[in-house]
Amino acid sequence: MPADLRTVKAWPIEEAAKLADRLARSGKTHALFETGYGPSGLPHIGTFGEVARTSWVRHAFTALTGMPSRLLAFSDDMDGLRKAPDNVPNRDLLLANLGRPLTRIPDPFGTHDSFGAHNNARLRGFLDSFGFDYEFASSTEYYAQGRFDSALLRMCEIHDEIRAIILPTLGPDRRATYSPFLPIHPVTGIVMQVPMEEVRADGTLVWRDEAGTRFETPVIAGHCKAQWKADWAMRWYALGVDYEMSGKDLIDSVRLSSQICRALGAEPPVNLTYELFLDDGGQKISKSKGNGLTINEWLRYAPPESLSQFMYNQPTRAKRLYFDVIPRAVDEYLQNAERARATSLPEAAASPAWHIHAGQVPQSAHSPLTFQTLLNLAAVSAAQTPADLWAFVRNYAPDTAPESHPFLDLLVGRAVAYCEDFVRPGLRPRAPSAEEREGLEDLVMRLEAAEPAIDAMPAGGDRARAIQDIIYDAGRRPPFTTPNKDGSMGVGRSWFNALYQVLLGADEGPRFGSVIAAYGIPRSVAVIRAALER
Repeated sequence: MPADLRTVKAWPIEEAAKLADRLARSGKTHALFETGYGPSGLPHIGTFGEVARTSWVRHAFTALTGMPSRLLAFSDDMDGLRKAPDNVPNRDLLLANLGRPLTRIPDPFGTHDSFGAHNNARLRGFLDSFGFDYEFASSTEYYAQGRFDSALLRMCEIHDEIRAIILPTLGPDRRATYSPFLPIHPVTGIVMQVPMEEVRADGTLVWRDEAGTRFETPVIAGHCKAQWKADWAMRWYALGVDYEMSGKDLIDSVRLSSQICRALGAEPPVNLTYELFLDDGGQKISKSKGNGLTINEWLRYAPPESLSQFMYNQPTRAKRLYFDVIPRAVDEYLQNAERARATSLPEAAASPAWHIHAGQVPQSAHSPLTFQTLLNLAAVSAAQTPADLWAFVRNYAPDTAPESHPFLDLLVGRAVAYCEDFVRPGLRPRAPSAEEREGLEDLVMRLEAAEPAIDAMPAGGDRARAIQDIIYDAGRRPPFTTPNKDGSMGVGRSWFNALYQVLLGADEGPRFGSVIAAYGIPRSVAVIRAALER
């Protein structure tokens, strides 16, 4: 692997370099990556994003150092359920078990031993479907099996120091009762948030419940769990976590957990703070509300690689995660895959596709037509099935077929579904203005005159470019012209906006030459004539 990979401008490589420097300082010869999951709600697309992004940093770390690493997908399934999600069946069942650990609450779906187990299975299912290399870890199992016992005993030793870190961040009432330990009530099974009367050096917690009953609970073997920020720090300390990213809403938690981790005697992991996803209304996506897109919804309309592309882009900036972002993500992925295949390292590592595919971008990830072009083609042709749309795709790329080009076939099917649900219902073609009418009439004459010569050309890009030149020539008239830097007259954006608004009812789209090349000049002329009659 080239030593100058560090010079590549790609955020996973920059993160991996930070981690490599950390291990060089500590002398460790392997890295532990961790992602966290709170299974109080159903897994959502943001959970996928965190695992995907962490996996890209992990691959970049391997490329930089050659060192081994592991990725632990950790489920906080021992947390007490604070509220019942809105998007589950049998919600009353959850309401009757508030406060209990998620793995001790019946499954409202009726498919697993507990609500936590159900959501853990959902998490593993969609992570497996994307081929992530990870190890699943259950908080309940780790506590019960004693894997945190020594760390919990260490927390007992510095109990006052941990409280001193947390108390300044709490209000007066919470400050009076705070303890980093949450004993499990031996009778009700509820995760208790009560003050500790005593925290003994041997790891015994002394506390009372609401009824005043006094209990002595061992801190080890799953009889208690740690409060959130202390729990996170304890996990880093106990497992030796080297890298974990988290959302912007956890900035304060990262700061406090890092202080606790240092107090326990370990260096906190390298951390990347990513921005949160927003729904169509600009609100933060929530597992319990179920707003925003789900993975299944995205995959109905686009291939999984496009979802990875969306997650890769600018992780430290907030982005809307809604249906209208899908087409651009697909086409960005296609462009980046082509760029990665056309270059070698280190340049290839600047492409998101290199990271998405762990350095091995498949040759099959290719389409002669952009996804946006397929959407416009589906709209103008009123294609109802993939077979309908394939008939026009072959006009542009006659050597393609569903059997020989499975990725293109996937795009065709997704384009039909997306067009049916989101594009066609919103199309509102308008009547042309007088100036637009003159341009369209000229375009018809030019297309009909050039049809024999264009038909004689090879299908594909050459034919599309020739048609695009004709479209430019038809639009080179007032009020659509605009001066170029060299003094010549070019064609302004208003001409192409007019084409899409009048012919399709959309505000914008891909190069119209590609659409006409695939749809065919006779059909395209018929569409233009129909628009002129409006």
